[in-house]
Amino acid sequence: MNKMVKKTLYIILATLFAILIFITLYFLKPIKTEQNLKLPSSNTLEIVKFLAKNNYSVNFLDKLFLDFTTKPNKGWIYINKKKLPRYKFLKQVGSYANHYTPITIIPGETTYFIIKQLNKKLNLNINKLTIAYKKLAIYQEGNFLANTYNIPIYFNEKDTIKFLINNSFKKYKKISHKYFNSFNKAEWKTILIIASIIEKEAANKNEMPLIASVIFNRINKKMRLQMDGTLNYGKYSHIKVTPQRIKSDKSNYNTYKFKGLPSKPICNVSKNSILAAIKPAKTEFLYFMKNSEGTHNFTKEYKIHIQNIKSRKRELLKK
Repeated sequence: MNKMVKKTLYIILATLFAILIFITLYFLKPIKTEQNLKLPSSNTLEIVKFLAKNNYSVNFLDKLFLDFTTKPNKGWIYINKKKLPRYKFLKQVGSYANHYTPITIIPGETTYFIIKQLNKKLNLNINKLTIAYKKLAIYQEGNFLANTYNIPIYFNEKDTIKFLINNSFKKYKKISHKYFNSFNKAEWKTILIIASIIEKEAANKNEMPLIASVIFNRINKKMRLQMDGTLNYGKYSHIKVTPQRIKSDKSNYNTYKFKGLPSKPICNVSKNSILAAIKPAKTEFLYFMKNSEGTHNFTKEYKIHIQNIKSRKRELLKK
């Protein structure tokens, strides 16, 4: 190998080594950052532009790092440091999913138990959650639409409750505008009350419009609703309703004693029960009775309803 070739090779190797040192030092250099950062996109070029616009010293090298090492996602990330080596900061940008805890609001569940769930799963203080809920809630119950929500891990009790309520009401308003061209808090409360009864009584989503029709038919005939599910409010959500409970409960949730709807929703509801409350089935049904398959037999005749009750009792005695 002649001297010229050797010299050229050494220059190339030295240049590559210098580039490697530069890149290593570049990605080890600390970068100032905020604790909470909301990424506007999952596209790395748009993220780099966003960071540069917000006084982060980033360039095409950072884009290459994101392209080949991580997969950023649109949404909030939690950095938890004021300074980080550049490569660690970029890795945080590309791992936002680790900064969320999924919380599922079950259809028909009461806020009493949802707050316990938030306390247990998110390690949040139950008293602070309760205080935040009482301060932020639009209604006493029914402020959370049944769904799965990704709660940022850095949220405190107030942030969490506000996040759940705000996201739920965005969906409530969207549904309301679709069917009524507006959103009225008082009218929506009535819909939530009806939907919450449907949620407690229906065996499945196919029954919901039928349960809704029974509610409206009985109200129109000035009949008491006489539905067990209305007594599964608050801390009584999972307690079987007994004849003794019906006699002793003096709240207006007790639709065996009081005519009309309860004054407040009973539980948190799903989109299906809301739609059933808005668009009930057109029937003449006034009664329904749970059958051996776990669904309900519907009828407009009291005599047939009594027959259904007796038939079910005989089935239970045979077991």
